[in-house]
Amino acid sequence: MAIHEKEEHIPSAPTDASIFYPEEDGEPMAVSDLHRRILMRTLQVFDEHFKQNPEVYVSGDILMYYVEGDPRKSVSPDVLVAFGLGKKPRRNYLVWVEGKVPDFAMEFSSKNTYQNDLGRKMELYASLGIRDYFLCDIEGLYLPAPLMGFTLVDGRYVPISANVNGGLHSPALNLDFHIDDVGRWLHTPVRNLDFPADVMGLGIYDPVRDAWLQTPAESALAQAELASARAENAEARAENAEAEVARLRSELERLQARSN
Repeated sequence: MAIHEKEEHIPSAPTDASIFYPEEDGEPMAVSDLHRRILMRTLQVFDEHFKQNPEVYVSGDILMYYVEGDPRKSVSPDVLVAFGLGKKPRRNYLVWVEGKVPDFAMEFSSKNTYQNDLGRKMELYASLGIRDYFLCDIEGLYLPAPLMGFTLVDGRYVPISANVNGGLHSPALNLDFHIDDVGRWLHTPVRNLDFPADVMGLGIYDPVRDAWLQTPAESALAQAELASARAENAEARAENAEAEVARLRSELERLQARSN
């Protein structure tokens, strides 16, 4: 999303002593259905992954103000993750109130945003001290690579190289990011999900748990399929056991007939 440093008049709040920090910038959250799906899935995946940690705040497209007293200085990351803040709902992100910037920010680049994502926004995030900055061009049309990651070293962003599995590791999140066929990381039939059959997606892998992160819906579907497979296996084992009992009974009857 855009960086805002507008000079036009911004209306103040009803009280004379307060400054109004708008909650919306008038920009669309995503430029296409595919962007929206990938973006919303990413937020859901992070919410699910961090749900047991009450100190992790996950948000997206929220206006972040980084200069107290100047509502013209704002930026709205597509995705942000901040540790140590708590999960309470926020209308905007005021850096001086929160006491810190996010630890991780991600942008889903498009024709209208990719130059800013690689230029002014990257410089701004580095100057603010956001530890990791990731960019995703899900269509593979605008960025030098469909997935790019950077981590802060001495105040400057250093590119993150792909690991042995082809993923980009975020030191801030301790997670690996991949661009690949959705079937690889969903482990479930694509037809059951809100994605076209041939779509490339953003997969996020947890190297500690050795597992791909999933949304609650994907996890429920996977659990249902696992339960169904176990039931089918149990039924097959029962049928095989019945067949074996019948075979043994037949063999016993045959031997008894011979002995008589």
